Amino acid sequence: MTAHPNYITPDGFSKLRAEYDQLLGVERPRVVEIVSWAAGNGDRSENGDYLYGRKRMREIDGQLRRLSKKMKDAKVVDPRHQPDKNKVFFGATVTIVDEDDNHRTVTIVGNDEADASAGRIGWGSPIARALRGAAIGDLRRVLLPAGEKEYEVMAISYPA
Repeated sequence: MTAHPNYITPDGFSKLRAEYDQLLGVERPRVVEIVSWAAGNGDRSENGDYLYGRKRMREIDGQLRRLSKKMKDAKVVDPRHQPDKNKVFFGATVTIVDEDDNHRTVTIVGNDEADASAGRIGWGSPIARALRGAAIGDLRRVLLPAGEKEYEVMAISYPA
């Protein structure tokens, strides 16, 4: 188990499970079939289908192990059930504004679900850590690679 809980939304967990099921139930059996066929063709040392298939099977097995560990360590948290919707906690969608009046809306999700280009930031990111527990109107300082920034929390919402 990890030192800190690996929080994840129900949707994020479903995506991990779907990827695991796809690899285990579809991709791996297809590669095993190719490797079995290639192995029956004789000399394996120069058999591209066999060599590539074995390599791909190792990659799939490694990914299955990683996904399995992530799912085992995951703590699924449904943001809809957050008791205090007036503060920023896991799953919150937060609108913040910086000193230059630049508005930004982010949703705090599990680290495995983060996608900054889609506005989903990981629970362990510097901005998310700074925003934890904040209420509307609170100012929070964040140390970013480009330097320190101050944000004001303008809005907080949770899924219905």
